Amino acid sequence: MRHLLAFLVISCPLALVLANAQAPAPAAQASASGLQLDAIDRSVDPCVDFYQFACGGWIDKNPVPADRSTWGRFDELQERNNETLRQILENAAAGRDAEQKKIGDYYASCIDEAAIDAKGTNPLKPIAAKIDGLATLADLPALVAELHTLGVNVFFRFGSEADFKDASLEMGIVDQGGLGLPDRDYYLRSDAKSVELRKQYVEHIGRIAGLVGVADSRAGAVADTVMRVETALAEGALDNVSRRDPNNIYHKLTPDQLQAFTPNFQWSRYFGGIAAPPILALNVTEPDFFKNLGQLLASTPLDDIKHYLRWQLLRASAPLLSAPFVNENFNFYGTILTGAKELRPRWKRCVQYTDNDLGEDLGKAFVKVAFGPPAKADTLKMIGEIVSAFEKNINGLTWMTDATKKEAILKLHAVTNKIGYPDRWRDYSALNIVRGDALGNSQRANAFEFRRQLNKIGKPVDKSEWSMTPPTVNAYYNPLQNNINFPAGILQPPFYSVKADHALNFGGAGAVIGHELTHGFDDQGSQFDARGNLKNWWTDADRKAFEERAQCFVDQYSQYTAVDDVKLNGKLTLGENTADNGGLRISMLAYMAALASDPATPVDGFTPEQRLFLGWGQVWCENRRPEALRLMAQTNPHSPGRFRVNGVVANMPEFQKAFSCKADAPMVRQNQCRVW
Repeated sequence: MRHLLAFLVISCPLALVLANAQAPAPAAQASASGLQLDAIDRSVDPCVDFYQFACGGWIDKNPVPADRSTWGRFDELQERNNETLRQILENAAAGRDAEQKKIGDYYASCIDEAAIDAKGTNPLKPIAAKIDGLATLADLPALVAELHTLGVNVFFRFGSEADFKDASLEMGIVDQGGLGLPDRDYYLRSDAKSVELRKQYVEHIGRIAGLVGVADSRAGAVADTVMRVETALAEGALDNVSRRDPNNIYHKLTPDQLQAFTPNFQWSRYFGGIAAPPILALNVTEPDFFKNLGQLLASTPLDDIKHYLRWQLLRASAPLLSAPFVNENFNFYGTILTGAKELRPRWKRCVQYTDNDLGEDLGKAFVKVAFGPPAKADTLKMIGEIVSAFEKNINGLTWMTDATKKEAILKLHAVTNKIGYPDRWRDYSALNIVRGDALGNSQRANAFEFRRQLNKIGKPVDKSEWSMTPPTVNAYYNPLQNNINFPAGILQPPFYSVKADHALNFGGAGAVIGHELTHGFDDQGSQFDARGNLKNWWTDADRKAFEERAQCFVDQYSQYTAVDDVKLNGKLTLGENTADNGGLRISMLAYMAALASDPATPVDGFTPEQRLFLGWGQVWCENRRPEALRLMAQTNPHSPGRFRVNGVVANMPEFQKAFSCKADAPMVRQNQCRVW
């Protein structure tokens, strides 16, 4: 299963979704506008809790399935996509299409649980023997190189990325890594929940160790050792809020300078082991992390390092090992961390793994059956309307000087759009897929992708390349390329429909377009210029004014409680909250401009403006388990759906007017926040 190395791609479970006649929308109460009327909770005053008004009916009818930690509108769409992908893969596995043999063999190998169980951990024995045979630290770089190639990211991560200061060229990039918990703060927090979770993690490591034959009397000590190593790594890592500032994760250094941080780890042997091209300079994202790594390697017994390496190998491989490993892996990462009650059906996991490892081969088949021809043209038309509204909005800002407005508009018009799928499909001919070798296929796919990334180093950036596969229900903005990207997987109902009225589509699809465009001007994206370079294009006064307005969002969202005593982190979620607020506002401007020449009338009992807000609200209908909410609040830059909806509308005078809310209503903030 492929693990991408991505640093500044701003991805959001929020994306433009357009008509696809071949993907039917879920059953819903009939409406003339396209609104899901039975999702609305009419017992609630929209001025008191708009999210509950827009989604209360849906929430009641859609509990979280046992094999999920979260269930929302995006999950509904992904389930429909998965059914399409399953049919494609089963046909391919049956040999009905010779062009799809590779994805068919991969899926057939993954789905054959009996064969996987019969092999046990035998597929891991060659690399495990090398870990056991590690004799000195001098041999560690070559072993780490081999583990990284297989997709086991011990100690750190290595890959390629555009140079932040010259975004036209790819360079090597080395970053913190090597942890088994979701975030470095999970190792460092002292609250009772965090202490208990660490205890459960250590117990999980011990149980996995037991599955490979470690005696019960030793398993606990082995797990404690792994925890000590990972905690030491976490202590040297940056927190997730600090990493939001690109200046904190860009340090262009020579290999000799990197070597000075880790005297006991020879980088020349590591680079040779991964067959890297010549590296004259690379981005060492966090120098202090690597200084800490050097100290860790110097002070840690070799046997402890071996325990850590074995654990990381098992952790990375567990989903494609025999049932005891799969079940124990799910017990911790599924149930304890996210609250899911049941393991997802095998076929769903294998669809996901195939998409991870052969996404563009699978995507090529997907778009043939699930991406209608009009979608790309419709998308581009709506983007044009949103861009025009965004430009008008920038020109109307009172807090920004003309000099900075000129640069902002230059960047806005330089944004490029990638819709549906790549213009040139990835060539997987060098990837060997062997029917009946599920784990080996995954490892070879990891190696294929790792080497593909390495081969970019020193070459021009290919801006036509995608960071998401076509079936993905997601979208992203890439500040280093200044482009917005909408995979075919999300360019379909229920978020956009040719049968829905313009108000609804602008509330959903239009707001999403605006969201992705606004990412180019949030706290991260605004630090990159039209060419994707990390370069200040602001006057000092304008930057200060921007930051003052952004702080309003930090303060607002920090007051929202995700679950129990855990509040949202307004600094971590700042970029997404800025994009949500700007995206809906700009989409409304575009819609109102369209209304001027084509007035609309009430439909389904709602005015055009009300339908636009309902279109926005119903995109975010969801249910989340408490464990998932806790994890999300502590690690995810997105706010939960309730706050994405209520947090935005409470900042918009247009909402107050549309629903005739009183000035002191809960959905009318007294200190309304606005950047864009």
